[in-house]
Amino acid sequence: MPVSLDRDVVFEKVRSHLADELSVDAGSISDATHFRDDLDADSLDLYELVMELEDTYGVTMSEQEAEGIVTVGQAVDFVVARVS
Repeated sequence: MPVSLDRDVVFEKVRSHLADELSVDAGSISDATHFRDDLDADSLDLYELVMELEDTYGVTMSEQEAEGIVTVGQAVDFVVARVS
């Protein structure tokens, strides 16, 4: 596990996962992209993203924490803060 994590690397991983799972263009996903409003992600999609982040980076996210994360940038910042 790296001592610090490059935010851009995490962002690319999240963006790639969302593009694959939701069949959207990765180029349309930015830090400000809302999971529900912009990507039409449902609870299962978000749960799968949380599982992916936990498996990939060894972080844990409570249900309350997950509910507070509404944009791609917030998800990336959560991971970087927990790993760095």
